Amino acid sequence: LSSFSSMAVIVSMALLLLLVKSSSAQLSTNLYPLLALSYFSTVKSGVQSAISAEKRMGASLLRLFFHDCFVDGCDGSILLDNTSNFTGEKDALPNKNSVRGFDVIDKIKKQVEKACPGVLGRRDSTTASESAANNNIPPPSSSLSNLISKFSAQGLSPKRHDCLSGAHTLGKARCISFRAHIYNDSDIDNSFAKTRRANCPSKSGSGDNNLAPLDFETDTEFDNYYYKNLIIKKGLLHSDQELFNGGSADSQVKSSC
Repeated sequence: LSSFSSMAVIVSMALLLLLVKSSSAQLSTNLYPLLALSYFSTVKSGVQSAISAEKRMGASLLRLFFHDCFVDGCDGSILLDNTSNFTGEKDALPNKNSVRGFDVIDKIKKQVEKACPGVLGRRDSTTASESAANNNIPPPSSSLSNLISKFSAQGLSPKRHDCLSGAHTLGKARCISFRAHIYNDSDIDNSFAKTRRANCPSKSGSGDNNLAPLDFETDTEFDNYYYKNLIIKKGLLHSDQELFNGGSADSQVKSSC
């Protein structure tokens, strides 16, 4: 598969978990045999269209899915809007002005409903937790031990964490997320840090939303350059570089290259 097709398939499979129908917010282990071929084709087509319009959207949809699943499972709670008597997860610190792709999700849901009327679709979660989003989702300042702990709380082993972190081969991050790493940390290539500083001023509040690629080699392709970058100390986020910093994750990063 081409990198574009691979990305579309991976994102599409992730979105299936947000869209499939279940008797509750929990996932079903025996649901997939019931999925019609046209259902996956519809989702994949919608994802491909969104990525064609904006290559960054593939990464954004994966991140949206990840941030949803880290709060009470993959129940779509991140999709809920705030109301006068309800505060959801969209305005939680890891999500506000950061998580993207809600319009794409809405469009794909409508396409699915049209293609498979009355057969498939996910029952919306009716609850959400802003505090859980703030506490469960690991920040970019996380140490390796904190990352392992956060992922372990979701039933994911350190190896699974290392593998899932490879999703950062796609997309971009805001200056506010990597400023401390490029100015304060020592485990970073000097020339790489200098390049990133050019678009990320040291002063907080200045250029906070300026973007830089998480994978400076191929930020729109699903490959293993993310891991190769870590070995040469060119991880954009502090939490990224923690995977190759003399700790227990080093061997897994090397094997992923």
